[in-house]
Amino acid sequence: MTDEPAQRKQPQQQRKQVLLRLDPAVYEALARWAADELRSANSQIEFVLRRALAEAGRLPGTAGPIPRRGRPPKPPAPESPDPEPPPAT
Repeated sequence: MTDEPAQRKQPQQQRKQVLLRLDPAVYEALARWAADELRSANSQIEFVLRRALAEAGRLPGTAGPIPRRGRPPKPPAPESPDPEPPPAT
């Protein structure tokens, strides 16, 4: 056994949940916009809020990126070695 403390994974920061009341027509427009950009309505709201905060100079530097959802990207394919040139005759 080693005397070093075991490295622990940092717990992922919990996302804040909020109740939001919207006019139905506003929600429908937002949902259509989100669908056009392949986002959920929730992700679209966060995207728009972050953009507005950034434009107003109020987005905190500690705000992390919007978490990506869905399937993780494929790892890059390993490069195959270059074939050896044919021997000179």
